Amino acid sequence: MYEVRAKLTLEEFRVAENLIFESEGLEIWNLHENFEEKGYWVQGIFEKSSKAEEGMEALQSRLNIKKDWSISELANEDWKESYKEHFKPWAIGDLHWAPVWIKGEYDLPSNHEAVWLDPGMAFGTGNHATTRLCVEQLIEFKKQVDGDLDTVRVVDAGCGSGILAISAAKLGFQRIEGLDIDEDAIRIAKENAALNQVEGTRFYVGDLRTGLEAGRADCLLANILANVLEANAQLLVDALAKGGWLVLSGILGEEVEKVKERFEEFDCLGNGEVNRLDEWASLRFQKKSGN
Repeated sequence: MYEVRAKLTLEEFRVAENLIFESEGLEIWNLHENFEEKGYWVQGIFEKSSKAEEGMEALQSRLNIKKDWSISELANEDWKESYKEHFKPWAIGDLHWAPVWIKGEYDLPSNHEAVWLDPGMAFGTGNHATTRLCVEQLIEFKKQVDGDLDTVRVVDAGCGSGILAISAAKLGFQRIEGLDIDEDAIRIAKENAALNQVEGTRFYVGDLRTGLEAGRADCLLANILANVLEANAQLLVDALAKGGWLVLSGILGEEVEKVKERFEEFDCLGNGEVNRLDEWASLRFQKKSGN
């Protein structure tokens, strides 16, 4: 295994964060921030040195950052170790996200739940602001429907590695589905569900048109790019049950008002709410009328 690594300035880190999150094909890259040392890094793990060089050159050209890049070979048993320095537990309320290697020693309070994260290319830490924004809304939705967790339907559109769907299961929801256009993402989501002993959550391949045809959601999560949300607004609204929550994330703060205006075009939606974290934002609507 080969590690590509570069130290970034705060400004470069923000540019890299926006690019990696908003672009397809860059999921292999991870961003790390050391709060104590105030340092910022981008890191990718590759199986071959040739792939590492190609990946480094491609990201360099897109970021326009040429300095302080390195490629180093990692022993097979050591490549996961390169992540441990950066992946730390975090929590919102009584739901925790923690690396699986501390499972035996992590002090999980009574009646709390944990999503165990396997380090590496597939799952990440879930600590991105857009993920946190979605989880906060899931927790709020649970407060609204507590007692009906076995009947409400939660759908994660664009589920990626499954972290939101798995988090929903840990919160006690029973009817959960995750869809993504990427077959590899669905395979990884199923593996991550197994890692967390989450049963009954359905993951399947589908786009926003075909994947949302199965039925209407009581809580529909869409942590996708802003332009994709706008272009598929009608499909998302149609897939929502009356009284259901529509949670939109993956939106830069500077884009959120434009996305909000697009969804406010639908008279059936109300209670539009903007939440912000760092440079990112989420939107929450509730369907007032319709089927």
